[in-house]
Amino acid sequence: MNKQDKIYIAGHRGMVGSAILRNLEAAGYTKFVLRTSSELDLRNQQAVADFFATEKPDYVFLAAAKVGGIIANNTYRADFIYENMMIQSNVIHQAYVHQVKKLLFLGSSCIYPKMAPQPLKEDYLLTGLLEPTNEPYAIAKIAGIKMCDAYRSQYGCNFISVMPTNLYGPNDNYDLNNSHVLPALLRKFITAKNSGARSVDMWGTGSPKREFLHADDLAAACVYLMNTYDAEGLVNIGVGEDVSILELAQLVQKIVGYNGTIATDPSKPDGTPRKLMDVSKLTALGWKAQISLEEGIQRVYEEIKDKDWR
Repeated sequence: MNKQDKIYIAGHRGMVGSAILRNLEAAGYTKFVLRTSSELDLRNQQAVADFFATEKPDYVFLAAAKVGGIIANNTYRADFIYENMMIQSNVIHQAYVHQVKKLLFLGSSCIYPKMAPQPLKEDYLLTGLLEPTNEPYAIAKIAGIKMCDAYRSQYGCNFISVMPTNLYGPNDNYDLNNSHVLPALLRKFITAKNSGARSVDMWGTGSPKREFLHADDLAAACVYLMNTYDAEGLVNIGVGEDVSILELAQLVQKIVGYNGTIATDPSKPDGTPRKLMDVSKLTALGWKAQISLEEGIQRVYEEIKDKDWR
């Protein structure tokens, strides 16, 4: 990408899209095409076609998606497959029609089979059954990967796909009904500290292990791959190491400065025992994560510690 190129970031208000925008702005890029979901409905085929015909972006970061936690995924199954299929199909096809130089599609680690070996290698895609609760979302994301590869194969489009691990960072979702584990723990510990609560409740045994990547690291990897990677298939983006949920809770407790206890609840589900990405392909391509988990959580805490949760 050159500084004079026009860059469209779909989903620039979300955690991933906003991180990519921050990264590019810091690097000196200035020609951005940005639309909120109210300004451009990416599910609308004609609206997306008109947008590309008018703006003609050179590069596209496709970070827009309908996302949610396990309850939302399982409840609104039709919405998750329909809206994500429409968003990515419209954007990818118009990127081809209007000869975009390069497109980067963002997927999700839930594309891998539920019982795939750990750590998750790119080759494990489509080798087994998916986790039933988020299968519609996963199928939509798998379709996006295959769509990028198909347009590369048939039309020579330089469309690439990346699969991030669990993310956290600025513009995260802190709604306790549908947020992910790290933002939920941060909110719980901050609230407990401020209210003087004696303990913080945590679902499950705390034994499952998860990997966490700061959104700014993901953005750095996406920009790096946009500038250096030109091949079919997908690239995992992660840190290559994980922690147990209990260890994560203890780290958040330390950073927040909460002096009470952590109460696990074994009657609640643990979820998948482990979800670790194999990042050897990304490492071989010359990129590694820079932000440690403790440093990253500390950054987020400083941003939200005075937030009014009411």
